[in-house]
Order: sequence, then C-alpha cells, then structure tokens
Amino acid sequence: MKKFISVVLCMVLIVTSFAISVSAEEKLSYLVLGDSIAYASGVKNAKEACYGKIVADTNGYEYSNYAVPGHTTTNLINRLSEEAVSDAVENADIISISIGGNDFLMNNIIGLMYDSIVKNDYSKFDDIAESFYNNFSRIIDIINEKNEDAVILMQTLYNPQSGYLRAPYQQGADRINNAINRYAQENPGEIVIVDVATALGDDPENFAGDNIHPSVKGNEIIADVVLEKLSEIKLGNTTQAVISEKGQDIEISPIFASIFNIYGVVFHIISVIRNFVLNIIPIG
Repeated sequence: MKKFISVVLCMVLIVTSFAISVSAEEKLSYLVLGDSIAYASGVKNAKEACYGKIVADTNGYEYSNYAVPGHTTTNLINRLSEEAVSDAVENADIISISIGGNDFLMNNIIGLMYDSIVKNDYSKFDDIAESFYNNFSRIIDIINEKNEDAVILMQTLYNPQSGYLRAPYQQGADRINNAINRYAQENPGEIVIVDVATALGDDPENFAGDNIHPSVKGNEIIADVVLEKLSEIKLGNTTQAVISEKGQDIEISPIFASIFNIYGVVFHIISVIRNFVLNIIPIG
C-alpha cells in the first residue's frame, strides 16, 4: 500500500510540475486596435516595425493588430462587432488603443481650421470632443462585455504640427486627452493611460514626412513608453526594446506634406485682414 501511495504521489508531482511548466510557458496575448497611428502608417514596413510589434517581440507576447488607417471612434465601435476582431478581444490579455485624431481630421478639417484660425471659434472642437468621450466610453463598454479581464492601454494624442497649424491642432489634442483623463477619473481602473504625447513632444524627427504620423524613431519611442508602462504594472519582462526588423520611413512629396501648412498660412492671412477690417469699421 505504501509503495502504491508513493507511486501515486510521484505521478501527482510529475503532472503538477508539467502543468506548472506549461502554464509558465504560456504567452500573454497582446492586441492593438485603432487608427493609422496604431497601424504605423508613417513606416513603410509597418507590420514588421510598428511599435506594437516591437512591444510584442520584446515581451514575447502573442501579437495581433487590427488597426485601420483613417478610423474614427465610430469606425472602431463598428469594427468591434466583426468576428475576427471580436474573437481577438475575447482572447486578449492586453489591449493597446490609439484612437481619436481622426474624429477631428475626418470632420471637415478645413472648416475647423478656418473657424479656429480666422474666427478663433472652437465650439465645434468642443462638440467633437464630447462625441469622442461618448464613443470612447462605448468602446470600453464593448471590450469589457467581451473580456472584462483584459488590461486596456489608452494612448494620449500627440501634436505633430508646426507653424500656424500647431495651435489649433493642440486645441484638438488637448480636448481628446482631457476626455481620456476624464474617463479614467470617472471610471477608476478601467484603462491605463500611456502618455505618448509627452514622449513624442515636438521633435520633427519623431514624425514622418506627412507631418501626421510617427516616424520609425517615433514608433520606437512609443514602444518604449508602452514597455515602461507594462513593466510598471507587472505585465512586462523588460523595458529594453527588442527590434527584430528595423523600420523604414515613408517617402512623401514635400508638396503633399505642405498642403495643410499652406491652408494654415492662408487662413492666418485672412485672419489678419479680417481683424484689421473689424477694427477700422465703426460699431453701432
């Protein structure tokens, strides 16, 4: 009987050790959602060199990226109902989200620039920010309905612009980031904010030739801040990024890249003329 018991105990120990070994080798599932920033549109070989891939390779995560260039919060809400994306959300341990910039860029950006630069009117910015907040809240609700255990990393929105566009773009970015912070304050523990905006700053080298997306260097910086946050919350092994394939910056015609800046200059001139006229015309 003692020999039988000893054999049984040995088998139990072997099975338990095997189960622990298998569990230790299981990889966390890392999912990236959002827009062209999350897709890495500023990088030629985006799939191999985007910040999401760097983070996954560094920490040995199972990795999937369902970001779509041009997507707004409304688009992301709809995308979460797609079978492949829904399955990815259900199986994810960590979800990185970049969304919000296109809520402005895809919403009559020329009109918004005119209102802000010429008229100094930001009322439409406020409306868009409120819509973003409501949509973002819905996005987190949908994710939680599918997977309440996933850790959600939400990136702040940076400002890649210069010249006359920098001020209005900053107004938009500030409103998005204020909405993200507001959500975090009103819903403690629901999201982990990754401050990409501060990390990228205003260094032109961090942005691609289109003056919109992070460059190869910018993607590496985003990867660094995500890795730091994951290490901070005990879900990352290291903050030393592993770059399996070096990125290549996209090549953009200077004319294309300067289109928005030209609008900024034109609207600034209109603003100066408008203010001059308003100042010399008697009121009343």
